Amino acid sequence: MAQRSHRGVWCCIALIGLVHGLAWSADFPSRPVRWVIPIGPGSSLDLTARMLGLKLSELWDRPVVMDNRPGAGNSIGAEVVAQSPPDGHTILFSGTSMVTAPFVLRKPGFDPGRDFEPVGQVSSRHNVLTVSPASPVKSVKELIAAARAKPGSQSFGSGGGTGSSDHLVGELLKVLAKVDILHVPYKSGPQAINDLLGGQITMYFGGIPVQLPLIRAGKLRALGTSGAQRSPHLPDVPTVAEAGVPGYEADVWYGLYVPRATPVAIVNKISADARRVLLDKGNHDRFNALGVDPVGSTPAEFKRLMAREAEKWGKVVAAAGIVAQ
Repeated sequence: MAQRSHRGVWCCIALIGLVHGLAWSADFPSRPVRWVIPIGPGSSLDLTARMLGLKLSELWDRPVVMDNRPGAGNSIGAEVVAQSPPDGHTILFSGTSMVTAPFVLRKPGFDPGRDFEPVGQVSSRHNVLTVSPASPVKSVKELIAAARAKPGSQSFGSGGGTGSSDHLVGELLKVLAKVDILHVPYKSGPQAINDLLGGQITMYFGGIPVQLPLIRAGKLRALGTSGAQRSPHLPDVPTVAEAGVPGYEADVWYGLYVPRATPVAIVNKISADARRVLLDKGNHDRFNALGVDPVGSTPAEFKRLMAREAEKWGKVVAAAGIVAQ
């Protein structure tokens, strides 16, 4: 009888928790949602975040307020969210840096596994390696030849700084091509592009969304894309592997996170609503026009992706000899 009684108590507790969870989910969001973007305005990550935020604000009938917090390898924005109330009203929109920060930052200020609940993958995209039209370099092979002829003479910019996806995509190129190229960190992609056009750096290996209009206008020259297959957004541009660096492959992804201890019902609601937006045919086409491929995954699927990516990029950081900042 006692055992049955205990089972009854636990069932009641579970039922109460379920009811509370459903109530939290039904009430969410009850006020404007703060959308923290750990990189400067105008970057590929920022553009994608704003489009998804706009569509979710329409679905929720609540404002989604953008809050750009660039710096420290994207860790400043992550810390803001990690320290926020776990009620779903403060959401982090971040990328690959969430799994790479522990490898490249001495004191990242947050632990992805301890401080956050992954909500879901938003999208994936390729990076594109570009140079100024004034550059004498016309191909990836020519770029590598120039870097080998005079080590340290070439430089690449990264939007988001040390540990960002732009940075590590460039480091992977250096490791596989066995070249010495200087990394110059910036707070956003547009800043890096401005210096590329001004001659302060020789190349930028950044997101397609922010560079696509400039490539189409002839203001940037595309040498190669980072995926295993050619990007549908730049079908005439070879992959870096095709262009002379066998084995090169790097997909960049974005995802949503909330503070740890956020109720599961709220995590699942945000995830389901984001998938609803991302998989809508009209919205899907809008994201594609921007240069990203919408995904929309469950929290469990996203956790598995993060584990695989942490293993991959941890090896790249070690091979590149990146010193923690």
